[in-house]
Amino acid sequence: MRRNNTPLLLAAKWMGTAAGIVGAVLVAANVGVVGWGFIAWAISSSLWTYAGWAMREPSLILLQAVFLIIDLVGIWRWFFV
Repeated sequence: MRRNNTPLLLAAKWMGTAAGIVGAVLVAANVGVVGWGFIAWAISSSLWTYAGWAMREPSLILLQAVFLIIDLVGIWRWFFV
């Protein structure tokens, strides 16, 4: 399988990684900013879903799509419930 490492894909992968790390730090800190951690995770999941699609990796697409749904539930519960 050929990996398509275009500049857009590389940027999405690195920004997705950074957003995932930021989200984890915000949630782990447990200082009242957990909702923002879920937003960072949702951004990360969205970017990694795109990366999975661009690389034709169905397992990555499925994983990140499920994570995105979980992140959206977390955002909803944190900000609206």
